Amino acid sequence: MDMSKFEILKLPAEIQYADELAALCAQDAGPKPAGWRLSPAAVKRFIVGSDSPRVSRKFYGDDVLVERAIVTLAGNRGLMLVGEPGTAKSMLSELLAAAISGNSLLTIQGTAGTTEDQIKYAWNYALLLAEGPGPRALVPGPIHTGMKNGCLVRFEEITRCQPEIQDTLVSLLSEKCMMIPEFGDGEAVLSARPGFNLIATANLRDRGVNEMSSALKRRFNFETVFPIRDKALEMRIVREQTERLLSEHGISTAFPEDTLDLLVTTFRDLREGRTEEGAQLEKPGTVMSTAEAVSVSFSACLDAHYFGGGPVGGAHICRQLAGTVFKDDPADARKLDHYLRVVARLRASRGGVWETFYNARAVPPE
Repeated sequence: MDMSKFEILKLPAEIQYADELAALCAQDAGPKPAGWRLSPAAVKRFIVGSDSPRVSRKFYGDDVLVERAIVTLAGNRGLMLVGEPGTAKSMLSELLAAAISGNSLLTIQGTAGTTEDQIKYAWNYALLLAEGPGPRALVPGPIHTGMKNGCLVRFEEITRCQPEIQDTLVSLLSEKCMMIPEFGDGEAVLSARPGFNLIATANLRDRGVNEMSSALKRRFNFETVFPIRDKALEMRIVREQTERLLSEHGISTAFPEDTLDLLVTTFRDLREGRTEEGAQLEKPGTVMSTAEAVSVSFSACLDAHYFGGGPVGGAHICRQLAGTVFKDDPADARKLDHYLRVVARLRASRGGVWETFYNARAVPPE
């Protein structure tokens, strides 16, 4: 289906970057693993960018990690991406699936209610009763489709699933085949075509919720995606992602550099529990990720566009920050209030954007 003809909120990576994928494919002379649309070298260029052909960088992180992830998938081992929330694990898995299989939509969202049927296959019960178990009555799940077509399958938040559901993957990853006993002896086994593999993601915050069995862990290579350490790079990402979101919404709002610096500095201070000046802070329990910074940045731009009539300033950032830091732990509201009353107040004495940021804080009731 040509989704480019429709107005939708988010295009899959294989459609959003179709021109780049086509350019890479046209120049790709490297060796390709069986079932892959691009060579490993071209897959890396698609993700980290290149000059010839002109391809944008999409994942800002460890390029060597990207290489190891690609090698893992080429070796037919499952790939497990772990890390703090907001470190672009899901985006990396989507980009890998788009470049390797041309399809990033074979996705399982792990929840406490995820069932084996949603992973493997289910049945159209009207056809099942009318015709009996057969291909027409079978409703394929992502794993079934991935095996049949030789595509990558993405399993998001795998540790949110119950252990018995997770362990349905053990034999699928080991044997690369799926039993469908309802079909009878002739068609009871679906063997995976070359190109099939699994990319799973898990948040470190969910560790211990539903611990993976050692048998399942052995089927994966684990890669940890770390938060961005470089401030200048984080500022660049926040600006680029914010501008992309504004462009998609047809909005033009000035975002001064000093306001962007304030936003990223605030996130880094709270994330690290330490200010740039060296003062110690209590870190909030919520995740102060780059993705959350982009969310606050975009919200502040919308605030300025619809209610401010001018460029984004410290007051817009302050008003949108509370909803990110304070989610459910009352202690986080106290930590944010301390940051505003102490750190922001000290910086506000210099004037400028920090002064408007500090003056916009919500004063708690007596």
